[in-house]
Amino acid sequence: MPNIKSAKKRVLVGKRQADENVNLRSGMRTAIKKVVKTTDKESLSDAIKKIDKAAAKGIIKKNTAARKKSRLMKKINSK
Repeated sequence: MPNIKSAKKRVLVGKRQADENVNLRSGMRTAIKKVVKTTDKESLSDAIKKIDKAAAKGIIKKNTAARKKSRLMKKINSK
């Protein structure tokens, strides 16, 4: 555990940011699973929005987001 006040604050801030990242990533994964299960356009737009938000926040990389969106579109269009 750090002794310096600013280091203690950084530990708390880092923990809070990590929790937020987990929530965003979990929500994105849940939305993707919902699209795969239901294959409707409304859930697809929700999943794309969550993927884009995760990419903007740096949770996933830009190319990873593009790949995930592309694969979801393929699944929707093939059915």
